[in-house]
Amino acid sequence: MTDVLLPAQFSELAPYATTWCLATERERFAQRMASSMDDMQAFYDAFFPRAEEAIAYCEKFPLDDMPDDAQRLLELLYSLVMVSFPVEAWRQPHTPDSGAAYLDLLIEPIP
Repeated sequence: MTDVLLPAQFSELAPYATTWCLATERERFAQRMASSMDDMQAFYDAFFPRAEEAIAYCEKFPLDDMPDDAQRLLELLYSLVMVSFPVEAWRQPHTPDSGAAYLDLLIEPIP
């Protein structure tokens, strides 16, 4: 990653970028499983209030031609989605009452 991880207006989220800016769903899931609830809650609390603003920022660019900082912001949004159910509903990284649940995506939602 470069020195400028995220767009300037989201610079306060840079501490989370090194952990949560992950290119694939598999990496995001692995990070969720490796994270404590305190870490996920801190990330969620810091980023969730800015999510709509981040979405609006990312929508300015085509998916196949995003600047690197906007791409990382989009990856951060994907990670926010990944931690939202554990934070909002389950209070644990694992999907409750599911055994060994895992969703294997065939394609990612980016080019």
